[in-house]
Amino acid sequence: MYEEIDSYLHRLIAQSGPDYTAWNVERIRQGKSANWNYIDGCMMTALLAMAEITGKEEYFSFVEGFLSSFVGEDGTIRTYDPTKYNLDDINEGRVLLPLYRATGKEKYLLAAGHLMEQLAHQPRTQEGNFWHKRIYPNQVWLDGIYMAQVFYAQYQKQTGGSCRDILEQLATVRKRMFSPEKQLYYHGYDAQRRAFWADPITGCSASFWLRSIGWFSVALADLLEILPEPEARPVAEMFRELMAGIAGYQEPETGMYYQVPDQGSRPGNYLETSGSSMVAYAMLKGARLGFLPKEYAAKGAKTFDGIVRTKLHFDGESLNLEGICLVAGLGPEDNRRRNGTFEYYISEPVVSNDAKGVAPFLLCYTEIKRLTPA
Repeated sequence: MYEEIDSYLHRLIAQSGPDYTAWNVERIRQGKSANWNYIDGCMMTALLAMAEITGKEEYFSFVEGFLSSFVGEDGTIRTYDPTKYNLDDINEGRVLLPLYRATGKEKYLLAAGHLMEQLAHQPRTQEGNFWHKRIYPNQVWLDGIYMAQVFYAQYQKQTGGSCRDILEQLATVRKRMFSPEKQLYYHGYDAQRRAFWADPITGCSASFWLRSIGWFSVALADLLEILPEPEARPVAEMFRELMAGIAGYQEPETGMYYQVPDQGSRPGNYLETSGSSMVAYAMLKGARLGFLPKEYAAKGAKTFDGIVRTKLHFDGESLNLEGICLVAGLGPEDNRRRNGTFEYYISEPVVSNDAKGVAPFLLCYTEIKRLTPA
């Protein structure tokens, strides 16, 4: 099985470069060349993890070559526009500091500094949380916690800065977006209750979306690896609560999770690959780091096995990872189809080999390899 996954990854890498990435289905469908974006950032993070666990230089070399093509000697980032105040654009910065430490090239540290400049001026809600994007005023999305806060913590650790702001933003997310009844987090929250999709009382979106919960799960797991004591303690409490909550929705046969996790029996719902991979990675990593009981490693491994058995298929010529929700969001105002309902989440395209599924699957794979070293 491992050899097949490695061959699958090698094929994707062979088809990709700075101007075209085989795993960015959105850009391919739009007919656009590669740019600085969170989707490729997810894949770069996964490739660095693969380089670490396998010792294969080719993975690191691809990441370094790819990032180098975007980052100038003065740290400027090609195609990046900080004035959009888009938290998604921060995510690819997660690999900048590891590259700086590995290569000693100052330009990666400078580029990380440019991304931090965006965060320094990022618009915030009255309670202090980053807006998800400039076009989404006063909106907090779970996706954005993954996109920005892990890089933020990395940078603060690198430079000796405080992580208090991160902890305060997470506390507000818990306060505003967690459902005690369902033990799940809502996808989005509008602090002003003005968005068409927001509940007029709570400000939250209508339904639970698996991948948003997955983004949040991975963010907390990764933050726990960065934050020192005692800063890690409240994050660990949130993480354990989150993992216990989502575990209650695990599908028994495959170990996977549904696109709308609390409505598994509803017609049209489906077992989704990207969010399932994210949750499994978080469980495996959380157990390895000692923040979760060991039983969660078994839960995560069951999910990984279910994905391999039911979503990783040959099409006659090559291996494909299937069952990946291409994209989902909330609004903006001129796109009311994206309203956060069950019907909306199951209506988005389901694709194969997109990095939003491939990257967390590979991250999950690295955790499995840690459990069962060759």
